[in-house]
Amino acid sequence: MPATTLAVNLLAHTPDALSLIYAAFRQCYHPGYVADMWPRLLSGEIAPEKQAEFVSRILASGHESPVEHVSFTFAVAGVSRALSHQLVRHRIASYSQQSQRYVDAAGFDYVLPPQIAAIPEARARFEAAMAQAGAAYAELQEILAANGRGAKANEDARFVLPNACETKVVVTMNCRSLLHFFELRCCMRAQWEIRAMACAMLGLCREALPVIFAGAGARCERLGYCPEDERFSCGRYPRLAQMSSSSV
Repeated sequence: MPATTLAVNLLAHTPDALSLIYAAFRQCYHPGYVADMWPRLLSGEIAPEKQAEFVSRILASGHESPVEHVSFTFAVAGVSRALSHQLVRHRIASYSQQSQRYVDAAGFDYVLPPQIAAIPEARARFEAAMAQAGAAYAELQEILAANGRGAKANEDARFVLPNACETKVVVTMNCRSLLHFFELRCCMRAQWEIRAMACAMLGLCREALPVIFAGAGARCERLGYCPEDERFSCGRYPRLAQMSSSSV
């Protein structure tokens, strides 16, 4: 039952993503039919640099809905069930998560919080709790199987598994959902584990589609100030109230 580490991989994204977003934006402002323009986009007759400049300019105006036509799909491993409970609150998105009903969790891997790992006494207690949970799971599997539950023993034994238990997830979000996700989860206020995952996802998005994601991240980075009140601000950026008072 070892501690595991985060892994984030980009499985796929919408092909010709920049051209598709450009075409969607142009349809909003162009009197013609963008399907007639599409071959020119794919052939490079309309240069990618021109497409990127147009998309950046319209995005800067606050018009974001056309980026919803492009989506990204990630495979994520080495994350906890605690993280997945936070992740599935994000909409619009699609999730496929490893099942604890059908996948035997005996000898499960787990996520060890760095704050616990840094304190020997806390780490020892945490690892003992993981071992105890693993032993209880295995014992319940045996007892349930011996009493007629058979292949369904896992779905009852899993109730003793901890939030730290590792899970694996496939996640698909469109670009607009990802921008919102990064605003919230790349913030220093976000829980450390989901922030690490979000930052890894953002790095992959920036590499694949920089015109959309080069400036993505925590809201303060886009706004230039912290939208939180004094109880929650990390101090990285001045709060809006501070900026307002300094200009008086």
